[in-house]
Amino acid sequence: MSGSSPGRLFIGGAWTEPDGGHYEVIDPATEEVVGLAPEASRAQVYEAAGAAAEAFGPWSRTRPEERAAILDRAADLVQRDFLAHAEVARAESGATASTARGMQVGVGIARFRRYAKGALEPVEEAVAPQINEAGPMGRAGVFGALAVRQPVGVITCITSYNNPWANPAGKIAPALAMGNTVVVKPAPQDPLSVYRMAAALAEAGVPPGVVNVVTGSGAEVGEAAVDSGDVDMVSFTGSTAVGQRIAEVCGRGMKRQLMELGGKGAALVLDDADLASAVAGIGTTFSFYSGQICTAPTRVLVHRSRQDELIAALTAYADRLTVGDPRDRATVVGPVISAAHRDRVEAYVELGRKEGARVVAGGVRPGHLDRGFYVAPTLLADCTPDMRVVRDEIFGPVVVVVPFDDDEEAVALANDSDYGLIDYVWSGDVARAFRIARRLRAGGVGVNTVGRNMEAPFGGFKKSGVGRDVGSYALHAYSETQAIVWPG
Repeated sequence: MSGSSPGRLFIGGAWTEPDGGHYEVIDPATEEVVGLAPEASRAQVYEAAGAAAEAFGPWSRTRPEERAAILDRAADLVQRDFLAHAEVARAESGATASTARGMQVGVGIARFRRYAKGALEPVEEAVAPQINEAGPMGRAGVFGALAVRQPVGVITCITSYNNPWANPAGKIAPALAMGNTVVVKPAPQDPLSVYRMAAALAEAGVPPGVVNVVTGSGAEVGEAAVDSGDVDMVSFTGSTAVGQRIAEVCGRGMKRQLMELGGKGAALVLDDADLASAVAGIGTTFSFYSGQICTAPTRVLVHRSRQDELIAALTAYADRLTVGDPRDRATVVGPVISAAHRDRVEAYVELGRKEGARVVAGGVRPGHLDRGFYVAPTLLADCTPDMRVVRDEIFGPVVVVVPFDDDEEAVALANDSDYGLIDYVWSGDVARAFRIARRLRAGGVGVNTVGRNMEAPFGGFKKSGVGRDVGSYALHAYSETQAIVWPG
């Protein structure tokens, strides 16, 4: 690991021995130990936040060109050690080798490059002049104004386990580009990649204290990173339940929040849909991160006239997928992150059976694998809107199917959810699909695709989150807007 000290925290620019020793990071595919992660004490988390606060003033005043150059160099350094990084990411997250390379490390590099450019984006916007009559506030005059985006301060970035490169890079890079400093608290299951990212940033020339990384196997480290008096904002990706607890603490301290939480994406398959396209899109729930992704189209709403056809096609699709060791090129579906999570997903499938759902694919643990935390791609039919498997985020390779009779019912069913992250509409009539998309209470809607535009705003309605990031929207998320007014 270039430039870093394995098993140590990164605080104030120094690799620091953890007060709490270490815990094991487990490969979900083999159940073997990948490495040891440091166990920070609450005092060390506060020390990291203090270092970030001390570094904020000088860093926030650096020239944007300097911040851009550092982020670009960091991308170069990550690229230099690309294969080694991808191997660690694969081992600790359980992602397939191709996903670890392309969607994890590759996207991480792309995000550092994007926000190197982002550091150079204008932060000032002119406001139209206003003519004021004479009055208690002073003489008549024409008043000019400028809206200026300023860095927020110290930002705690708490990241998810499903992508240990893209998710942290998507927080750290725009935060640094705007002149903030960060305390990064990775998910406990796969933190080793984030220490590699910190090492690359340090080698690229990030000053001491600008980036700090602290880890722990329990809740205490994250709690300290949120409640520290030096922290001005919390950026969190994870479950809605944890997000709600973080929001309560942030509310007491009036800390800014960016929350990317759970999802139960509705995939509306209309009567005129291209079923092959819909099946390929919905099928990514089975294969992409083994369904451990908040944007997955897990809740399929299909016109009753196409229901049998769609279920047959999805069943055939699921049955063709190769479940196995993510190091094998033939593998499409790797493990879920842990034994506890595998048990949780399996419990939901069993609950679906008890609720009256019909298991038409999967539903049993893959029998050919004697080690690893594997879940077979599972499809549940005969589902009704009140079932918990339809309402709860399962976060695994499980898809539920609910029929509808017309567009009005489809929209009502889609919106009948606590979540609202990304929904999807498949229809041969694009104008019809767009009309329906505008009625969906979701932060994003894919029309005939599960693809993403990486400059488009990303975030959720309802319990799927607060705020928007990605593209220039991330630069806005990690900034405060200041008004400067003057007489003409």
